[in-house]
Amino acid sequence: MTVESDTIAALERARAAAPAMALATTAQKNDFLRRLAHAIRDARAGIIRANAIDLERARKAGRGGAFVERLTLDDQRIEAMAAGVLQVEALDDPVGTAIEKWTRPNGLKIEKIRVPIGVIAMIYESRPNVTVDAAALTLKAGNAVVLRGGSEAISSNEFLADLIARALKDAGLDSDAATFIRNPDREVIQVMKRSRELLDLIIPRGGNSLKDALDGAAVPLLPHFDGKCHTYVDRAADLKMAAEICVNAKCSRPSVCNSMEKLLVHRAVAEKFLPAVAARMTAAGVELRGDDATRKIVPSVRAATDEDWDAEYLDLILAVKVVDSVDEAIEFIARHGSHLADAIVTNDTQTAARFEREVDSATVYVNASTRFTDGFEFGFGAETGISTNRLHARGPMGLNELTTYKYVLRGTGQVRA
Repeated sequence: MTVESDTIAALERARAAAPAMALATTAQKNDFLRRLAHAIRDARAGIIRANAIDLERARKAGRGGAFVERLTLDDQRIEAMAAGVLQVEALDDPVGTAIEKWTRPNGLKIEKIRVPIGVIAMIYESRPNVTVDAAALTLKAGNAVVLRGGSEAISSNEFLADLIARALKDAGLDSDAATFIRNPDREVIQVMKRSRELLDLIIPRGGNSLKDALDGAAVPLLPHFDGKCHTYVDRAADLKMAAEICVNAKCSRPSVCNSMEKLLVHRAVAEKFLPAVAARMTAAGVELRGDDATRKIVPSVRAATDEDWDAEYLDLILAVKVVDSVDEAIEFIARHGSHLADAIVTNDTQTAARFEREVDSATVYVNASTRFTDGFEFGFGAETGISTNRLHARGPMGLNELTTYKYVLRGTGQVRA
C-alpha cells in the first residue's frame, strides 16, 4: 500500500468507529479508562523498555538536553500517566449535558446540548505521554481519535497505543476508536490535512516544521505551537515572592511550553532584584542573556541579540530585559509573545488589573508561576494541548473543549406564522 492509501484506510477505520463512540455510555467510557490506567501500571517495565529504544536512537542521532528530557518516560511519569487517566475517569461526562436552556413565548423549549466533535486527529512530537493523555480525553468526550506521534518516540507510542486498543476492546468498545498511525513518513501529515471528509479537527502540537507542514490544511486546526512565556516583575512587586516565581517558572521543567522564556523587570527594582535572582538562576544551570541595562547590573550576563526576544528555548536559557513601565512590558509581550501564558508580580491592584485586561494571552497570571498552564493543574485530568486560538477553545483543552453542541427544540405542535 502507498502512504496515502494506508493513511486513508486508517482514517476510515476511525470514522467508522466514531458513531458508536459518540453513543457510548459514561459507564462504558469509564470502564475503558480504569482498564487503561491498570494496564499502564502493570506494563511499567515494558513501557520503560520501549522508551529505552527511543532514547538510544536519540542519543545515536546526537540529540540531548531538553529533547531527551521530553522524550523520557520513567516510573514517576508513567505513574502520572495512569493517575491522569483516573482523574479523567472521575470527571463528569460532558456528552449530553445542557449548556443552557430556555422557553420561548410560544412555549417552544430550547436546549443547547454538548455533543462530541467527531473524529479528532492529534499530531504531536517528542512526548509519548501525549498518546495516553489525548486518548483518555478525546474518548471520554465521545470522540474517535487518530494518533500520529513523531518518529523519535515511535517505540514508546506503539506500545502505549496497543495498551489503549486492548483496554477499549476489553471494555466492549471498538478499538479503532483510537487509531494509531505507525508510519512515521511526513507525507502522512499531508494526507491527513487534506482529509476533511474523514477528520473533523486536527490538534497539532509541535514546532515550526509541523506548523509549515500543515500550511493550507483543508481540515480545521486547533494548534498548539509556541510557548514564549513572560514574567514581568513590577516596581510594586514583593521581590522575594518574585524570585520564587521566576525560578520556578524557568527551572522546574524548562523543556515544556509553559516555562518562562523572557523575564522583564521594572527599572525601579532592577538593581535590587536582578543580582540575587541571577545568582539563583546561574546556580541552577540557567544561561542568562540580557539587554544593556541588565548587563550593567549583572556583568556576567551574555548580551542578548534581537533573535533572543523572539526565541522559544525550551531549555535552561533565559532572556532578561529591564523596562521603564508596565506599558512597556505589555507592549513587549504583545510584540514578542505567543499568547500562551504571561505573568505579572505586583502588589499594586490597579497595575495588576491593567495587566489582566490588556495582555491578550490564553492564561494571564498575577503573582503566580506560568507553569500552572496545564490541564492537570487546571483540574482537567490531562490535556490535549494548550490552544492560543481565539475561536472554539483557548488555554488548556479538557473534556468540554473537546465537544461542540447542538440545539434540541421540544414543542407541542408549534408552527411558524
